[in-house]
Amino acid sequence: MLDLKWVVANLDEVRRRLLTRGAAGAEALAPIEALASERRQLIQSSETQRAEQRKASEQMRTLKGEEQAQLRARLKALSDEVKEKDARLKEVEERIERALLNVPNLPHETVPPGTSERDNQVVRAWGDKPGLASPREHTEIGEKLGLLDFERAAKVSGARFVFYRGALARLELAVVQLFLDSARERGYLELLPPYLVNAESMRGTGQLPKFEEDLFKTTAGYYLIPTAEVPVTNYHRDEILDAAQLPLKYCAFSPCFRSEAGSYGKDTKGIIRQHQFHKVELVRFEKPENAHAALEELVRDAQAPLEKLGLHHRVVLLCTADLGFSSEKTYDLEVWLPGQNAYREISSCSTVGDFQARRAQIRFRPAPREKPRLVATLNGSGLAVGRTVVAILENGQQADGSVVLPEAIRPYMGGLARLNVAAPG
Repeated sequence: MLDLKWVVANLDEVRRRLLTRGAAGAEALAPIEALASERRQLIQSSETQRAEQRKASEQMRTLKGEEQAQLRARLKALSDEVKEKDARLKEVEERIERALLNVPNLPHETVPPGTSERDNQVVRAWGDKPGLASPREHTEIGEKLGLLDFERAAKVSGARFVFYRGALARLELAVVQLFLDSARERGYLELLPPYLVNAESMRGTGQLPKFEEDLFKTTAGYYLIPTAEVPVTNYHRDEILDAAQLPLKYCAFSPCFRSEAGSYGKDTKGIIRQHQFHKVELVRFEKPENAHAALEELVRDAQAPLEKLGLHHRVVLLCTADLGFSSEKTYDLEVWLPGQNAYREISSCSTVGDFQARRAQIRFRPAPREKPRLVATLNGSGLAVGRTVVAILENGQQADGSVVLPEAIRPYMGGLARLNVAAPG
């Protein structure tokens, strides 16, 4: 959430920067503009009346009789009016804060302007595309090997679910362990978080109130997490950290649950966009002045396992129009999928500045007795597990239908080097 006082004092600047995201960003600001005007008038009127109160209080000492009684009555009226304005000011500021929950973060000045994903910028690439004559998509590969079962998953749960079978189920968990090992090697502390969280946690990271339709909610009022970013970021909610503790770096494996509202017809085939999937998340808490250097490091941390697996990928800097709601700057990692003849997002690494920390009240004390400041939070997929499995299937496919596994994953598979036809079932 943006800072209320800064927003109402800089409405033109906020509107200009939000417009770089598209019209919807600026439209979210509209309810605040009228409220900001009323807030300004209330503050000015209260200050004028308080000045009159101070002057009248001084005059009281010099008056007697009827004049003093009249002035005392005036002071009582002023006091009542100031209390009434203060109550209204509190109400207006609460309404502004509620409205701010629907206003996206402001793009950082280093984010390139753009109107769609076509304006994103490729920063660098790693590795080479495999030379495959007639590559097939992962769905065909997995189903022919008996490793993916969409039909039975649809019977059990519905669309956008899948059963992994045999060595592919083992591969999914092996990839998780490789990702966690990579993160630990790079200084991240592993957490195993809750998969159900309360509404306050969802508000803290920006999923509520704006994206409630994308969430799964239980009858008990809990929400299934859309990413481990939610519980891990809220791990330090309502805390004041010591400056010496920063940076704090966490990694967490979790299932993720998303309704994918509004994405009907998009990526419905295969395991690219599922209602349930696995991910290893990287979360960092940083001093604000270090956030953007930390973002560059976070991207390298997310790239590390892709490089270990030998998967060709590129780093893409998102333009203003393609930023997520909470992000002020984002890099996507896009892995090459030969079966689709396309790059697909496998990680999104962002700094959100103090946008989440203000919602969740996560602060640090720069020095003893100094006023606490909001931390900067960062998050990134390190990585999306299912999409990595897709990349392994499509990049390792062989003419005979088998799949050669990257050398880095084989120790996690008991030395297995190739996926073949699974046992019938």
